Amino acid sequence: MTIAPLRPGTPAPPVQTLPPGSWHGRLWVSDLPLTRPERYLGCVAEFERSGLWPVLIPHDQRFAANGEDWIDDRGRLAPAGHRVATANPAEVLARWWDGSCCDGACLRPFGARFPGLAKRSPRKSDPLAEAGNTGSILATRAPHRLGLVQTERPADIPALLGWTGMIKCTDQVAELSAVLRSWEDRFGATLVVLGFDTIELSVSAPPRNQARALTVAAEHRAFSLPTFAGQPGNLREYASGLVQSRHWRFSWA
Repeated sequence: MTIAPLRPGTPAPPVQTLPPGSWHGRLWVSDLPLTRPERYLGCVAEFERSGLWPVLIPHDQRFAANGEDWIDDRGRLAPAGHRVATANPAEVLARWWDGSCCDGACLRPFGARFPGLAKRSPRKSDPLAEAGNTGSILATRAPHRLGLVQTERPADIPALLGWTGMIKCTDQVAELSAVLRSWEDRFGATLVVLGFDTIELSVSAPPRNQARALTVAAEHRAFSLPTFAGQPGNLREYASGLVQSRHWRFSWA
């Protein structure tokens, strides 16, 4: 599959390369859900040439029930791609860390202070290839439209779009993308799904043992407290689910 480079304001891509779609600001979106999941894999394969990273946009019944689409019918923050590089992910997560938790038992072995960033995991597979495979699998399991964003790296997409999915916790979307950049670098964690208030990442180098996963779990908790709070158990139990996990999902619903 060949994808011509796109820019906002240009015509939609040729029908023989992509399904029908249109620009919504900086985001190109297919009109209908993908019927051929391999298209996602093809877009990933073309990324280095096209500069377009594909994201899967899940069906959201909350908006569909009212005939709305969050892409057009909900506001966005000012694009902040130019500020991503100035944010320090360790400082961001330390500031987002909420040390209050019942009697503190759910945070053990950590406490009121953020423990810092986890070490980089040894990388054995290509992050883009992993993302292409993960995205293709996810597209077969549930309906997703295809989105395309002009970017140098997938982590920057929320900041470039002024995404508001995390607005209940923070309006600093550049800082969110800075953390995603750090995860890209350390774990090969690559953005594959972008919803109204959810993101999903493909992970090519996940933590391989419980000790390493514990610190990663602390990062996850700081990044999205609603995700952590929405699952049973404490930080140790959450970390157990991260060992060798190649799919991370976050929600601010």
